[in-house]
Amino acid sequence: MAAATAMTAMLATGEAGALEVTDRGGQAAARRREFRGMWIATVVNVDWPSAPGLSPERQRAELLALFDAAVARRLNAVMLQIRPTADAFWPSRYEPWSEYLTGTQGRSPGWDPLAFAVREAHKRRLELHGWFNPYRVANHTDPGRLVPTHPARVHPEWVVPYGGKLYYNPGLPEVRRFVQDAMLDAVWRYDLDGVHFDDYFYPYPVAGRTFDDTAAYERYGAGFPDRAAWRRDNIDRLVRETAERINRRKRDVRFGVSPFAVWRNRTTDPLGSDTRAGVQTYDDLHADTRKWVREGWIDYIVPQCYWHIGFAAADYATLVPWWAETVRGTDVHLYIGEALYRAGDPTQPAPWQDPAELSRHLTLARTHPEVLGNVYFSAKHVAEDRIGAMARVVRDHYPHRARPPR
Repeated sequence: MAAATAMTAMLATGEAGALEVTDRGGQAAARRREFRGMWIATVVNVDWPSAPGLSPERQRAELLALFDAAVARRLNAVMLQIRPTADAFWPSRYEPWSEYLTGTQGRSPGWDPLAFAVREAHKRRLELHGWFNPYRVANHTDPGRLVPTHPARVHPEWVVPYGGKLYYNPGLPEVRRFVQDAMLDAVWRYDLDGVHFDDYFYPYPVAGRTFDDTAAYERYGAGFPDRAAWRRDNIDRLVRETAERINRRKRDVRFGVSPFAVWRNRTTDPLGSDTRAGVQTYDDLHADTRKWVREGWIDYIVPQCYWHIGFAAADYATLVPWWAETVRGTDVHLYIGEALYRAGDPTQPAPWQDPAELSRHLTLARTHPEVLGNVYFSAKHVAEDRIGAMARVVRDHYPHRARPPR
């Protein structure tokens, strides 16, 4: 269906979703530019490497297998997590080597994974977006487990324990500057196509716990109506300043965010979506994702629409048009984050046991011209494809490879 629709569409030169017409073997074919991505998660070895401490040869082979799976599924972009917990998958000037590489934080793997990843992705005509987590320091609360030279140990006043993890305090200007410097070190030194943040800003709420930033609020919160407004301003500054620094130095590098898909419920705010989600990014993560789009601070947004069509609390069919309306009239590209990991998971509701559910998502999304692509979580599921849901997407919607939007 998608191919037939594309064949009848007019060529629109210079538009993000333009069609490219080629002639191969005397047959004219129209190809729509669209973003087809996948996330490669490295935190706790979700996707890659499959375990810490593997040999460099094994690590490289595993990464190439994921890249080749992306090519086989006719994808064109990879979001590679290269700073999962205030650490690095490159020889950073600011932070230690990641423990997810060698099993020991700070120990060199003996090679440069990011240089290899950029080179091999580009060989395969895959964009490589560096995926960074700005504020997460550790998945535990013991600073003594960090290397002695870790910035979080050198500056313990920067760190807040919360919900069994350690976080940098977003309310401190010196923290905001440091995390930008640490992330952009990779951008300045490698040929990345994009800078990518996910949904972690202020941490997700943990019942009965308080994120203790009182001292920072008392010092810097004057002039704000409440702490929540001050926190949102802290995250606004991170996003705006990161965008400004990228644009000043590497204008060809795109900056995007993949937030939790519910900005606010309509019952909370008339501008919100007709959802009843328990988490709202504006209120709980202090991330005003709608504002970032409307202000044009980011180049693309990938809301994690991780629910099936018909899900009462947060229907995929409700969220996609809400996000389409949000980006309309802006220059921000909209790609939809897809929960491939749910397909075939026996703990998930019945729609996720149907290999066609994900394909229906793309059929629905493509009825909104603002949607310029999809991104799949996560890479190992793209490769393994438990019940053939990804193969169904490829068969129904990806008859050939496509270039990302301009």
